[in-house]
Amino acid sequence: MKAKTDNKNRFVIIMAEGKGERFWPVSREKTPKQLITLLGNRSFLQQAIDRVLPLVPIKNILVITNELQAPEVRKQIPKLPKENVIAEPVGRDTCAAVTLGAAVVGARSTTGVMAVLPADHVIPEEKKFQQVLADAFDLASRGQAIITIGIKPTEPATGYGYIKVGEALPPPKGVKGYKTIFHRAEQFVEKPYYEKALEYANSGQYRWNAGMFIWSFVTITEGLQKHQPEMYEACQRWFKVAGNPAKLNKVLAKEYPDIKRVSIDYALMEHAHNVIVADGAFEWDDLGSWNALGRHLKADAEGNCAVADFIHVDAARNIIYDARTKDRRTPIAVVGLRDSILVQTDDATLLAHKSQAQKVKELVKKLAEDQKLKKLV
Repeated sequence: MKAKTDNKNRFVIIMAEGKGERFWPVSREKTPKQLITLLGNRSFLQQAIDRVLPLVPIKNILVITNELQAPEVRKQIPKLPKENVIAEPVGRDTCAAVTLGAAVVGARSTTGVMAVLPADHVIPEEKKFQQVLADAFDLASRGQAIITIGIKPTEPATGYGYIKVGEALPPPKGVKGYKTIFHRAEQFVEKPYYEKALEYANSGQYRWNAGMFIWSFVTITEGLQKHQPEMYEACQRWFKVAGNPAKLNKVLAKEYPDIKRVSIDYALMEHAHNVIVADGAFEWDDLGSWNALGRHLKADAEGNCAVADFIHVDAARNIIYDARTKDRRTPIAVVGLRDSILVQTDDATLLAHKSQAQKVKELVKKLAEDQKLKKLV
């Protein structure tokens, strides 16, 4: 089966502008979650780029980040052309970032097909992911489909949005078939409470909204024109200067602060009638907190997950992470601690109960307000 779009016409936009506050004290404003190494020996951003390189040439990979993080992005991905690292002057949520990415892709190829992917996901089954992405690229190149990759729920998670899917769709004319199953999207659902999430997970009709999108330049601009005319106008203006990075930066500095802050889900996905969901039949995790990291670390007999020189008496189900530089590491000894997170860096220590892991974000806010401590943010 020959795809209508070759690799030269495929683009990937990596969204890498988040702060990753829930992974404090390892994650900081200049080096947030996507730029740190928590699993393996590559950062999440490096892993995200490694995953798509078999499908897309490096010159067609764009990273959207912010001015504070752009130098570290360039340092971590030295082979990425300098102009492919695009720094937002201020954060304006995902619709603005998608619009900006589309303008840059369109300036390079008005027949281009692009995938928009987060920088901080854990996808151990790379080959399966690549198959789904390749099929989605092909389908998106053939018509007006807005494609999103949905993950089959493995638990009643309340931290994700859900998508209700319809019957499986037949392949387009002239295509023998895809290995990936595609469905029509019937409904986008906000993060549900537990009972509802349980109902969704058991029904088999819902997928987790993983925030991964594939569409052609023509399709995304038509979608913006119909549902977000202001964003469409901005896209047209940025498209005209996107071939000149200096001009683009100047225009963004002037216009971006006034752009509406809205997510792509709310701005476009929930309104469009041409959304198709690809079954993401691969292992996936949106690493949202220290608790989530525990799912990827080997536990001892008492359920403690440690990346540290760790010794304990009567401690159970803890996550212990030592991120100090090697010459400063010392043994971490624990007695009687249960269901907790203990993280040590060169300049800070975090101790939190697992049930309160989401409140690390509040702690970071408190640190930022303290004159003596804000340097730790």
